[in-house]
Amino acid sequence: MATPSKAEAILKNRCPRCRQGKVFTHPAYNLRKFDSMYDDCPVCGLHYEVEVGLFYGAMYISYGFSVAIVFIVGVLLYNLAGDPPTSVYIATVAGIVILAAPILFRLSRILMLHFFSGINYDPSYSKV
Repeated sequence: MATPSKAEAILKNRCPRCRQGKVFTHPAYNLRKFDSMYDDCPVCGLHYEVEVGLFYGAMYISYGFSVAIVFIVGVLLYNLAGDPPTSVYIATVAGIVILAAPILFRLSRILMLHFFSGINYDPSYSKV
């Protein structure tokens, strides 16, 4: 088994140091526990919250994704639905953002870990 690339590790919600250990304890579709994370990587033992409040930054990443969704859905509705009433815009955007919330939550935390935590891939921690 080859070590996954950084992009593959991000898409599969894996540890930034070993790229093999899971970050979340349950699948995203488990709506009661989609946000449950391991405190430490099950493979290499990395403590995921390397500094207090690390994941507060993930809120800004998630906000950016939500703004992008609002913009894209707004443009699509305007062009494809002929500029419907404001209530249609609000209901459509709210529905999509609510349905995407578990994925956005996870993706923003994973991106925070991989790009802003200062943790780099170290092949000595991989169990390949």
